[in-house]
Amino acid sequence: MAGKVFFNVSMSLDGFVAPKSPEDLMGRQWMEPQQWIFPLRYFRERLKPGEGGEEGRDNNILRETFERIGASIMGKRMIDAGEKMWPEEAPFSTPVFVVTHEKT
Repeated sequence: MAGKVFFNVSMSLDGFVAPKSPEDLMGRQWMEPQQWIFPLRYFRERLKPGEGGEEGRDNNILRETFERIGASIMGKRMIDAGEKMWPEEAPFSTPVFVVTHEKT
């Protein structure tokens, strides 16, 4: 039986996905496409930046998207930057596979 693959990524219209270094992760080029997610209640529950948050259609879509993920595949830069910013319990409740061309 064939499974389904859902692809979920934030990308600007000019094709920007991630900065070249973890130090640039919170820079303007990366932060602007992400602004919609920070106020959402589900995001705030997962990453624990503070109480509260907006509910509604965007929040429901985010929750439904995360609930159907069976595994997360990310690049080394995401892990390098994320481990510094995520709460002690990482926000992923699925197996995580890191794709990189570098030896770790």
